[in-house]
Amino acid sequence: MYHFESDYVNGCLPQVLEALVTTNGDHTVGYGMDPYCQRAAELIRRACQAPDALVSFLVGGTQTNMTVIATALKPWQGVLCPESGHINVHETGAIESTGHKVLPLPSQDGKITAEQIETAWQAHWSDHTHEHMVQPGMVYLSQPTEVGTLYTLAELEAISSVCRDRNLTLYVDGARLGYALAAPSNDVTLPDLARLTDVFYIGGTKTGLLFGEAVVISDPALQTDFRYSVKQHGGMLAKGRLLGVQFGTVFQDGLYRNACQNAINCADRLRRTLKAAGIPLYAQSPTNQIFPILRKEQIERLREKYVFELWAHVDEQRDAVRFCTSWSTTEEEIAALTADLLAL
Repeated sequence: MYHFESDYVNGCLPQVLEALVTTNGDHTVGYGMDPYCQRAAELIRRACQAPDALVSFLVGGTQTNMTVIATALKPWQGVLCPESGHINVHETGAIESTGHKVLPLPSQDGKITAEQIETAWQAHWSDHTHEHMVQPGMVYLSQPTEVGTLYTLAELEAISSVCRDRNLTLYVDGARLGYALAAPSNDVTLPDLARLTDVFYIGGTKTGLLFGEAVVISDPALQTDFRYSVKQHGGMLAKGRLLGVQFGTVFQDGLYRNACQNAINCADRLRRTLKAAGIPLYAQSPTNQIFPILRKEQIERLREKYVFELWAHVDEQRDAVRFCTSWSTTEEEIAALTADLLAL
């Protein structure tokens, strides 16, 4: 079977594994206070052009979202996000379990706009009963979105402006950020994210690390006591150096973005194949997630050979599915899938 269901199904980049093996016999202090984490944090600050940012390493995406959101919000506040946002759909109520309500907004292609955020803020504060309702305190976005689309720099600047005007914390989930940075149409850089957000994270689990996410916090108020919150939410890894070794490896010589380029190249080949075959797309994603709309019998034929996700019901005859390429997708896998898609 060929696996296209996600971008974390394989282990890790060979360079990462080699670094872990090479440093395996080292003795360091724990909980991310070791030299490897310190070096990785400094490399990330340089890449983000954010010398005053706090960089903190956690293990997984849901854990990171829980920790950041619970730290940033007051008990009576909630977080605005696209209705398709990961925290709203695929995290089993993790945010709500911390006592904070997710406040979803209608989204087009996985994105929300500055105007929507302003409207939601105005709706809350213009209601004379607002003290009886959850107060919007944060905006959550992801880059790329759940359907692989990208916020442009202009869109992100407009959202950042509204958030700062309305005292809303702006948080960007970067679980697949490496694929966004590698996409040819992308115009948002790491320094842009550090400048425009209060906090964002650089995903590792889905972009070539065994596990790990790097939280970059620009807001000084959020930096204060953040490690206390990490510990409380079970995110302080005793063998924290394992995170530092991995992030230090991929941020040493541009490996983070370069490794993700393979996924974009493979996805582009799939998109060209789908266009040639006349197969429509559910979302126009320029990154590593591709969403073809297929007839049910076509889906069943492909399932004999491939593992992929059923994404959305379209009509009685058709469903949208997701193929996800990654840093590890091979020429053999892409050649087989493109041939079978054309044969449909």
